[in-house]
Amino acid sequence: MANTLKLEIVTPDRKVLSENVEYVGAPGILGEFGILPSHVPFLSALGIGNLHYKQEGKAYYVFISGGFAEVSNNKVTILAEVAEKATEIDIERAKKARERAEARASQAKEKIDAARNQAALRRAIARMSCQTSGKSAGTC
Repeated sequence: MANTLKLEIVTPDRKVLSENVEYVGAPGILGEFGILPSHVPFLSALGIGNLHYKQEGKAYYVFISGGFAEVSNNKVTILAEVAEKATEIDIERAKKARERAEARASQAKEKIDAARNQAALRRAIARMSCQTSGKSAGTC
């Protein structure tokens, strides 16, 4: 495929994806960034959110939680703590996780617990968002 770049998404457990794509958008810790073919070398820490990529004009989504992105030689490598394709997300589990995090947030907690709870809430919401985006596009 002309005018594409290689996207690989890997977690400690498995290789989630290895595809030639036209575009990658990812959740960096300082905000979302986008990568097109022939991008300059680049390294970024990843936050919690939805990575999206285009392949043959269609959008696909992957939930990402933490890790690093490296761009080099027309290849994007995502080393993520957690990565789930939109079609792999259990929406009921994510809803229950969100409900638990919201219930804990209303209780008085130490700052460490509050930070952990906030991260859990962000992960649940991002998973639900990714799964919803994937379903509406019908391409994940």
